[in-house]
Amino acid sequence: MIKTLLLSTCLVCATPFLFGQKKVVNQIVAQVGDHIILLSDIETQRLQLNEKERSQEGKSCQILEQLLIEELLVNQALIDSLVISDEQVDAEMENRLRIMENKMGGRENLEAFYGKSTVAIKEEFRTIIRNKMLAQEMERKITGDITVTPKEVAAFYQQLPKDSIPYINMKLSFQQIVQFPELTKEDKQLAFDQLVDIRKQIVGGKSFDMMARLKSMDPGSASQGGKIQASKGMMVPQFEAAVFDLKPGEISDIVETMYGYHIIKLISRKGDDYTCQHILIMPEYSSKSISIAASKMDTCYQLLNRNEITWDEAVIRFSNDDATKQNKGVLTNPYTMDIYWDMEQLNEIDQQIYLLTDALESGGISQPSLYMDLFERKQGIRIVRLQNRVPAHQANLEQDYALIKLAAENDKKQKTLDAWVQSKIPNAYVRIDAAYQDCDYRVNWQTTP
Repeated sequence: MIKTLLLSTCLVCATPFLFGQKKVVNQIVAQVGDHIILLSDIETQRLQLNEKERSQEGKSCQILEQLLIEELLVNQALIDSLVISDEQVDAEMENRLRIMENKMGGRENLEAFYGKSTVAIKEEFRTIIRNKMLAQEMERKITGDITVTPKEVAAFYQQLPKDSIPYINMKLSFQQIVQFPELTKEDKQLAFDQLVDIRKQIVGGKSFDMMARLKSMDPGSASQGGKIQASKGMMVPQFEAAVFDLKPGEISDIVETMYGYHIIKLISRKGDDYTCQHILIMPEYSSKSISIAASKMDTCYQLLNRNEITWDEAVIRFSNDDATKQNKGVLTNPYTMDIYWDMEQLNEIDQQIYLLTDALESGGISQPSLYMDLFERKQGIRIVRLQNRVPAHQANLEQDYALIKLAAENDKKQKTLDAWVQSKIPNAYVRIDAAYQDCDYRVNWQTTP
């Protein structure tokens, strides 16, 4: 029901190098003006899809049409003098590189895959990234102001074939009150002193790699000997300031960040790209601090249970979680930025919360329990409230208005974009290979002989 063919949606993950393959049989399949579209361009994007999407009939035709539209958008963006700054391109490049590195197991694997350095990869794909961002910006210019009225939303829903109305899985919304134990000066000093001792041992001859594997509290790098490959802007400022003050082989003094205390060894640096090792020691709460936090949460639970305090009052009085305290404790879904979660999303972020609330009615609260905040990497004690449970159902206007409105808005934007494309084709040279001329396109591309 929610159309995802809008170019801005497709371009988010359509970077050729993101999941690209080095060896694809090639031929020209289409041309727009002076720009050609290759079979490898289509195949590269097909490889990004999951198996079900990849096997859909006509998928290659859909991808080709997206690429044709992109060429028209880029051409118009240049005519309209739209500008994408070097900083924007570099930021987008870094984001995509990080995704690719995670997929491939590190920057070394990425460089080995392409047979060139990260700097060379960036240079090769900078123009491609810029063009894709120009296409996105041009599309926003065409469709950005489009909205739908309640009447249009209702009309859109009514004209949907019944068998195409999606079945909505169970949705859950949650609130929480969190008490993170307070770190004392003694807790911080203990961590600092521990890292001082580790640094002395390394300076005295022990292997940085071995000590990182044994002692570092960074789960992402400890098993690799503390190794990190990054570019300027990827790490917190204090960490990067230390990195760029080091020469290869040097070990930093102790650096404090929001995560704890680090020592850093620079391995190499080329421009803004660097490889280093680090050891992180995070201050740990004393048993006394945890007991104080637990006592506060037990008091909160008892007051709520006796209805001596409202939930909103309890959040303000007892929570010290900056992420939720000012929002009545509501947990926002990072995938959708909505308050509702489905089970798949919930299991990826916070498996424990479903177990705490499975037996609760809407408005019910759990007993205080220990949990680990994955984003802040720290332990806390929380009470969870099941704000609402929406049973699985077929989408309808009463329960799913926001979802249907989004679908109606996307449909209107798609039609607007298609109309714009159709208006540009007569004035553009468009050639499509015979093998792709019988595709079921959304617009008529065959106006040019």
